[in-house]
Amino acid sequence: MNTKPLNRSVSTTAIEQFRQFFDKCSLKKWLPFMGPAYLVSVGYIDPGNWATNIEGGARFGYQLLWVLLISNLMAIILQSLSVKLGIATGKSLAENMKIHFAKPLYFFLFMTALIAAMATDLAEFFGAALGIHILFGIPLFPSAFITGIIVFAILALHRYGYRQIEMIIFGFVSIVAFAYILELFLVKPDVGLIMKHTFIPELDAKSIFVAIGMLGATVMPHNLFLHSGVVITRINSDLEHNKKIYKYAIIDSLFALNTAWFINSSMIIMAAAAFFSNGHIVSSIEGAYQTLTPLLGGFASFAFAIALLSSGLSSSVTGTIAGQYILQGFINRSIPFWVQRLVTMIPALIVIGLGVNTFKALITSQVILSLQLPFTIIPLIILTRNKEVMGKYFVNKPYMNKIAGTIALLIIFLNSLLLYQTFSGMF
Repeated sequence: MNTKPLNRSVSTTAIEQFRQFFDKCSLKKWLPFMGPAYLVSVGYIDPGNWATNIEGGARFGYQLLWVLLISNLMAIILQSLSVKLGIATGKSLAENMKIHFAKPLYFFLFMTALIAAMATDLAEFFGAALGIHILFGIPLFPSAFITGIIVFAILALHRYGYRQIEMIIFGFVSIVAFAYILELFLVKPDVGLIMKHTFIPELDAKSIFVAIGMLGATVMPHNLFLHSGVVITRINSDLEHNKKIYKYAIIDSLFALNTAWFINSSMIIMAAAAFFSNGHIVSSIEGAYQTLTPLLGGFASFAFAIALLSSGLSSSVTGTIAGQYILQGFINRSIPFWVQRLVTMIPALIVIGLGVNTFKALITSQVILSLQLPFTIIPLIILTRNKEVMGKYFVNKPYMNKIAGTIALLIIFLNSLLLYQTFSGMF
């Protein structure tokens, strides 16, 4: 007769103990600060990444998985510098460039950053429009307009605070992640080869430039502007509070960027297992979608298209926010979202309207980003190593300057090779 009350008592006690544990756990303290890094992580899984990852997996199997691991480690370090700059100064990277660099230099940096924002928007718009086109059969140009309307609607939520947008983006990233978990379940990849090629580098003459393209698509300049800006919404004038914000921002970055790494790796694994293993050469996103249906069934291709649409829409939103920080930081005045959205959206609509090949446009956008990347990384390192800018606590340690400098030189060198290959192939 006393069994039910006893079970209820035990259950209540267990719940109370769990609640007390959760109250003490730093995870609960971190949750309110989760979000900025997920806005950033979208840039690491945008349609430009889809193009390079699918091509890499379809052509070389699992061989280039290690490139994504190294790229992710580089991205985590560079994003940590961006976060630290925003927290230490209370200003975005663009604002700091204007304050601390001579006028001709910051104007040049502004123009390159604006061009990069347009190139980013081009890839993201293509991805979302392509997702709508694939799912609903709507022509690409009207799909681009629909993309613009949806993005405007999401951005309108910023009047209620960035938290609303962060949660929507988190939802989009979750959709992409779950879609690729499903894809991995369907393709049944070789786990042994995955482990081998993730941790043991293997590169040959044929795959080197694809590897460089994957690196160039992973480390993107607009994310460094974005992260330094969105983290400011969490800080105040108290140093101890800001130290905590920095700690939680690093945790946020580790979770978000490793999620992006998982998704990028899943793209290669899916392409390797579905296309490379079956002898299918796929060099475009549309080609991947069309090939998936006969190989894995309509459900797999549907999940692929939903993930593409989610990736394109979310990256279009974050690309607009990044562009907002770039414009406001350099010209030092507030600009309505819809104005900034139009500035970067119009070139994308023109390119789509002209009927340019989508895959070539995606690759071209990555080349433009590679060209601009040094003009973002080098100023970021210069600023974060300056004690007068960063203060005693946040200034880079000597070892971090060496690591960041090495990463910058490596990225610049590899991107230079990519550009050489791209332009030499045109003549």
